[in-house]
Amino acid sequence: MGHLFSKNGYSLKKKTRKLRKKKRRRNCFLQGPCMLCFIVHGPSASIEDDWPFEAAKLAERYVSLNSPEECAAFLLSPGELGIWEGQGRGLLSAKLIGPPALFCVDYSEMVCKRKCADLQRCSPRKQPRCAFQEPMENEERGDAGAPESQCLLRPSSSNSSSSPSDGSGVAWRTDASGAADASSSCSCQLSQNEGLEEGKSAENTDTSHINQLPSSILLKVFSHLSVKERCLGASLVCKYWRDLCLDFQFWKQIDLSGLQQVKDDLLVKIASRRQNVTEINISDCRNVQDHGVCSLASNCPGLIKYTAYRCKQLSDVSLCTAAAHCPLLQKVHVGNQDKLTDHALRLLGEHCKELKDVHFGQCYSISDDGLVALAQGCNKLQRIYMQENKLVTDRSVQAFAENCPELQFVGFMGCSVTSQGVIHLTRLQSLSSLDLRHISELNNETVMEVVRKCRNLTSLNLCLNWTINDRCVEIIAKEGRSLKELYLVSCKITDHALIAIGQYSSTIETVDAGWCKEITDQGATQIAKSSKSLRYLGLMRCDKVNEETVERLVLQYPHIVFSTVMQDCKRTLERAYQMGWSPNTSTAS
Repeated sequence: MGHLFSKNGYSLKKKTRKLRKKKRRRNCFLQGPCMLCFIVHGPSASIEDDWPFEAAKLAERYVSLNSPEECAAFLLSPGELGIWEGQGRGLLSAKLIGPPALFCVDYSEMVCKRKCADLQRCSPRKQPRCAFQEPMENEERGDAGAPESQCLLRPSSSNSSSSPSDGSGVAWRTDASGAADASSSCSCQLSQNEGLEEGKSAENTDTSHINQLPSSILLKVFSHLSVKERCLGASLVCKYWRDLCLDFQFWKQIDLSGLQQVKDDLLVKIASRRQNVTEINISDCRNVQDHGVCSLASNCPGLIKYTAYRCKQLSDVSLCTAAAHCPLLQKVHVGNQDKLTDHALRLLGEHCKELKDVHFGQCYSISDDGLVALAQGCNKLQRIYMQENKLVTDRSVQAFAENCPELQFVGFMGCSVTSQGVIHLTRLQSLSSLDLRHISELNNETVMEVVRKCRNLTSLNLCLNWTINDRCVEIIAKEGRSLKELYLVSCKITDHALIAIGQYSSTIETVDAGWCKEITDQGATQIAKSSKSLRYLGLMRCDKVNEETVERLVLQYPHIVFSTVMQDCKRTLERAYQMGWSPNTSTAS
C-alpha cells in the first residue's frame, strides 16, 4: 500500500517495473518506520493480486475517510481487523491509527527510514521499529504508560501459526505475551540503569575524603603553608590540589626569603603569569640579580611591599625600576645593600607618594641628600629606620620631622645624629616608638623633652648610651604616661632608677637593665615589689644581683619574667622537654 501514497505513483505496473530495474527513494506519509513500510517493501508477491483497485480510486477513497474506524477498515484485511478489534477498538483508534487529519501534513519531511538508509538516522528509542510515533502531547508530559503500549506491535522472528502474516514473511505478534516480554525487557533495562545511577550517587556522596570539603576550606588550610610546602608538597598530591595551590590569592604575597635556588628565571615566570603580585620578599636570595627584580617590578604595577634584606648583589637598578613602575609602593625594606645610593631614594620620593614604611639600615652609601628628597616627596611616611648609616646626620632627622607629620616609628641607631637633631622629633605628635640606640652625643635633657612632648610614646630604646643616668630615668617614669617599654641596656644607672620606675610609673611593663654593673639585689627586689604593671625585668650580666635572689623573686612574683643567664637556660630546657627532647636521644644521635 505504500506505493499508493508515494509521490510518483501514476501507474502501479509501471512503478513496479521501474523498482525492479532501479532502486528509488520513496517518501511515505507516515513518519516511519511503520507497518505499511514492512508490507510494501517486504519480499512478498505482487501487490496487484491483493489489491485490484487502481491507484487513483484508492487515493480518493482514503482522502474521504473521516474516522479511525474507517481508516482501520480500509488499511487492514478482515482477519487482521477482527484480531485488532478483539484487542480493543479504543487501543486501535488511539494508539495505532489516528484520524485522517494526522496525515494532512507536509509529507516531504517524512521519509521512510527503512528504504532511505542513506539519510541520517533518528535517535534510538525504547519502542520497536514498527511502532507508531506517539502524539506530541504524550512526549511532553512523559506518560509512563506510553512505552508499554508502543511495545504491543512488533515483528516476530518466528513464523508462528497463531500469529497472522501478510504474506510478506513478516509475522505480527498480537497476543499479550509480546507486550509482556517487551515490558519486562524495558523494566529490566530501567532497573539496571537505576542500579548504576545509585552506585554512582553512592560514590559521589562519600564525604569521608578530604576533597569533599569545599574549596574555600582547603584554600584556608593551604594558606597556612609556606611557598616551599605548597610547591614541593601539597601541589604534588593530586591535580585538584595542584590547581588549588595555583590559586591567585597564594601568589599575591610571595615569600621566597632564604631560598638559594631562587634565580631570575623564576621571578620572570612569576611576573609573566601573575601580574597581581602585591608583596614580594627575596631576603637572603643571593642568586637573584637585577634582571629578575626589574622584570617582576615592570610587570607588577600593583606591587605594594618590597623586601630584600641582605641582597648585596643588587644595585640601584632594582629599586629604581620598582620606583618607576610601582607607584603604589607602601613598604620598602632593603637593609644591608651596599650598592644602594641616593639616586634610588630620589626616584622613590618622586614616584611613590603612598610610601609609608622604609628600612635602609646598613646601606652605607646613603646620605642626607637621598633621605631629604625622600622626606620631601613622601609625606605619608609612618616608619623610618636607619642603622649604622654614618653619612646620615641631624639634617635628615630635621627633614623627616618637618615633612612627615604622620611618623610613628623612628629609628636612627648608630647614625651620626646628635641631640640637636633629636630635639626636632618633639614635633611628631603621633610618635609611638623611638629607637635612639648608640647615639654618641645624646644628653639627658633632650630625652626628657622628647618624653614630655610626645605624649603617645609607648616604646623608648636608649641602649648603649652611657650618658643616660638615674635622673633621666626618673623623669621618664614620671612623664611617660603611655610608656610601656623602656630599654636601658649598658646605661649608667643604679638601683635608684629601678626604684623610681616602680614608684612613679603605672604603665611600664618591660624594663631591660642588662649589663648595668651598678644594679644590685635591692633594685631588683624593690621594682618587683612596688610596680603593679611590670611583666618583664632584664638583668642579664648584672653581676651584683645574686642568683638566689632571682630564684626567690621568681617564686614570689610568678607574673614577672626575670631574665638572667641561668633563668634563660632553664626556660630553654623546659621548652625543649615540652617538644620531646631528651638528653639520651641527643647523645645517641
